[in-house]
Amino acid sequence: MYQNAKVGNRIRIFSDLGNKRPALFVYFLTNLMPMAKFAALFFALLICWPAISSAQQSRNKKPVAIDFAQSWSYVQQKGKVLQKLTGEVQLHQDSVFMYCDSALIEDNQRVFAKGHVIIQQGDTAVVFADSLVYHGDTREAELFGNVVLVNGTQQLFTNQLRYNLNTKVATYLNGAVLTNGQSRLSSKKGYYFVEQQEVFFRDEVEVSDPEFSLKSDTLKFNTANKTAYFLGPTIIATAETKVYTESGFYDTQSNFAEFNRNAQFTKGAQQATADTIRYDGRFNVYTLQGNAWFEEGERRATGNLIQHDQKADKTFLKGNAYLKDGLKEINSDEIIYDGSQKTFSTRGRSQVSDPPQILEADLIDFNEADGLGYAFGNIHWQDTSANLAIQCDSIRYNKETGFLLATGGRNKRPLLMNILDGDTLFMSADTLLSKKLESDTSQSLLLAYHDVRLLKSDLQAICDSLSYNSTDSTFQFFKAPFIWTDTTQFTADTIFMSLRNQKINQILLRNNSFIINSPDELFFNQIKGRHITASFSEDELREMQVAGNAESVYYARDDAGAYIGANKSACSDMWLYFGNNQIQRIKFISEPNARMEPMKQVDHNTLRLDGFHWDDIKPCRPATLDDLFSPACPNRIIPSINTSSKPDRAAADNPLRNLERANNKN
Repeated sequence: MYQNAKVGNRIRIFSDLGNKRPALFVYFLTNLMPMAKFAALFFALLICWPAISSAQQSRNKKPVAIDFAQSWSYVQQKGKVLQKLTGEVQLHQDSVFMYCDSALIEDNQRVFAKGHVIIQQGDTAVVFADSLVYHGDTREAELFGNVVLVNGTQQLFTNQLRYNLNTKVATYLNGAVLTNGQSRLSSKKGYYFVEQQEVFFRDEVEVSDPEFSLKSDTLKFNTANKTAYFLGPTIIATAETKVYTESGFYDTQSNFAEFNRNAQFTKGAQQATADTIRYDGRFNVYTLQGNAWFEEGERRATGNLIQHDQKADKTFLKGNAYLKDGLKEINSDEIIYDGSQKTFSTRGRSQVSDPPQILEADLIDFNEADGLGYAFGNIHWQDTSANLAIQCDSIRYNKETGFLLATGGRNKRPLLMNILDGDTLFMSADTLLSKKLESDTSQSLLLAYHDVRLLKSDLQAICDSLSYNSTDSTFQFFKAPFIWTDTTQFTADTIFMSLRNQKINQILLRNNSFIINSPDELFFNQIKGRHITASFSEDELREMQVAGNAESVYYARDDAGAYIGANKSACSDMWLYFGNNQIQRIKFISEPNARMEPMKQVDHNTLRLDGFHWDDIKPCRPATLDDLFSPACPNRIIPSINTSSKPDRAAADNPLRNLERANNKN
């Protein structure tokens, strides 16, 4: 309303800056912090106040000069010289110019101005007021009424403004409003420290803008490095986000912000806290440091540091890193998630829990897009639903197909552990592989190959390769298998062992089948045939069926348990019945040929049937967990194959034949 006032040739009032209007800083921290708009407000005040601060700053006795007035009178009263001026009054002292309707000058130093007051220095800012008291000797100016500080489109409104040129401090104490376009900043108090180049906004600081709002107790702005500091509780809100902090700063030049002391962030269902929250606008990187915590619905992340690169869509967690998404949980020293590639990696000791599976390793890489994962170093994998666990050095797996390939470990051998009926079955091999069955994806096929060894309290076994089908709970042992249960040894070209209720139900020997039983390892009961089926009940051998070329050697005992003789027999088929793991009765089928000899007449060596192995294979029987990792047994026997035997269809359908294809496919 003052722009049209006639104030003489020497006044210059900024009425239109055009393209020179100060630009708003880049609106940054998308979804987090629109700081730049109120940074522009700081600049508005910054630009306005220096117009006053540039005046001479020392005590100055230079008189206030009169440039123009329509009327002037001179009065000397009580030792003071008073000059009264009215009508388009124009005054100056050095580079400071004052304009008003009327003025009273006391001793050429103190000015009392009223009506359409204007004070201006240079070509920068202009201050309008209803009245002014200017102390020329102390270099202090006080403006009252409707005080408006204008610089281009930026305006500061207050009812009282004081500037002390000696202390270099400009002050308002009764509230002020700073506007810049549609942005508005208000506070009860404000201080501008010229030498320190700092502006303080105190008490009920508020910023309103179409895109954000801010409420604070105290804000400081450094005019040298263009940095705003939050010195008290501050809330910054947009339509979607809200940030709370009690300390921090924003560097408007580098577009870098830091919030600390109870820093909190919310956006819809997203919540985050940390000792320090940072944003680097140059790289669009967010950082939560110190007790970092983030949550969104079922997703949660914690760590000593959480960093998100918005441009690359990568998230990095470090130090006690924890990530939860639904039922999946990840713990590690470091977690790296690439949102664009849908991959995550861990570094340092890590655990991934994806019920019912849990994986621990030193390093894990996983691609969500194709479901492929890799793990390395001191691996422990378990399936809690199947009571199954694997220890190894390297795992490759596919979540969708259930494919899992384990290699390495102690002595370069992975170890499988399976709890059966409260007892643990240990198995080691050069390689372990598991895959879901195409016919029933809830079931899986486990393959172990090359130098397989099993250890259980009541069962031990060795073979070249093995498969286990969870559908029917059946093990298949291939290539020179030997199985031991208590005092009984089983061997054949191929052995099938089925479980029922996690206990041995049946053992089927196919081709070149041979069973040896010796309670005392002095005398050996032997059963041989093409195929043998052994049935168990409560982990004890109950009966046995021998089909084809059946032969047996049986040492008979009296009621006192003393040996009385040896019976050697041969027939087409036979049935044997057991009690307490001892042969109680034998049933021969199809013209048996049998001979019983007293113990004193028996040549025990000649009673050993072809293919007999006991003492030579005994060192290969695992007795302790260490035996599963010792060098390969040098005495391991590969039985000769009877070419007269009919082909074994089950052995021909060995699932290991498809192993390489399955491995390559995954």
